[in-house]
Amino acid sequence: MPRTRIGGVGTCTVWWAAPVAPSGAPGLVGLLDAHERERLARFRREGDAARYLAAHALTRRALGERLDADPAALVFDRTCRCGEQHGKPRLAQGPGFSFTHAGDVVGLAVHDGPVGLDVEQARPLTDLAGMAEHACAPDERVTDTGEFFRLWTRKEALLKSTGEGLSTPMADISIAADGAVRWGGRAVWLLDLSPAPGYPAALAGPGPAPPAVIEADGHALLRP
Repeated sequence: MPRTRIGGVGTCTVWWAAPVAPSGAPGLVGLLDAHERERLARFRREGDAARYLAAHALTRRALGERLDADPAALVFDRTCRCGEQHGKPRLAQGPGFSFTHAGDVVGLAVHDGPVGLDVEQARPLTDLAGMAEHACAPDERVTDTGEFFRLWTRKEALLKSTGEGLSTPMADISIAADGAVRWGGRAVWLLDLSPAPGYPAALAGPGPAPPAVIEADGHALLRP
C-alpha cells in the first residue's frame, strides 16, 4: 500500500488497519464520544471491543485530518428511521464515509459522495444453502463459501452506500457475472477489494462509474 485504481471523477480513499485492544490504547478510547464509549463498554469479548475501537478511532482521525478538525470534537448524527440514535453515523457537514470490520481487518472509506464499504472473513458455513437463499436473487447461484462471501460483501456495500442497510432484502439486488448490478433501475458502481488473504471486500456508491480508489495503510492513524 498505497494502491490506486483508475476510475471516474473524484477520489475515494480506503484505509485498512487492524483491531486495537482498548486496554493498550487509552488515547484512542479518549477520542470517542459518550455514545461510543458506552457501546465499547458493552462488549464482552476482547476481539469485538478491539474491532469497534479501531473502526471508530480510525474514522475520527481520518475525518479530522481531512477536515482539519479535532477528531474528538467531531459530532455524528446517528438518527435511525425509528428516531433512535442507533443508525448509520453521518456528519452534518463533511464527506461521506463508511467503516467495516471482520476478524483481523478494519476498514474505512471516505469519499465526496455516499459510499459503502464491507469486508468479511471467509469461513465455513454450516448452512450455506440457507444463507444463499437469504442473499441471492432468483437468478443468482453460489456453490461454495468463497462465492457466497464475495456476493455478500458486494450487496452489503451497496446497501450501506444508500444508508438502507439490511432493512432492504439482499435478494432485491442482482449482480451479473461481469459485476453489472440490477437493482430497481438504480445507477450504482461496485468494486471488489481484497485487503488480505481470506478477506473479500467491496466498495460501492451511487452513480454510473466508480471514482479513482486509493487503498492506504491506516495503522499510522491508530498510533497511540
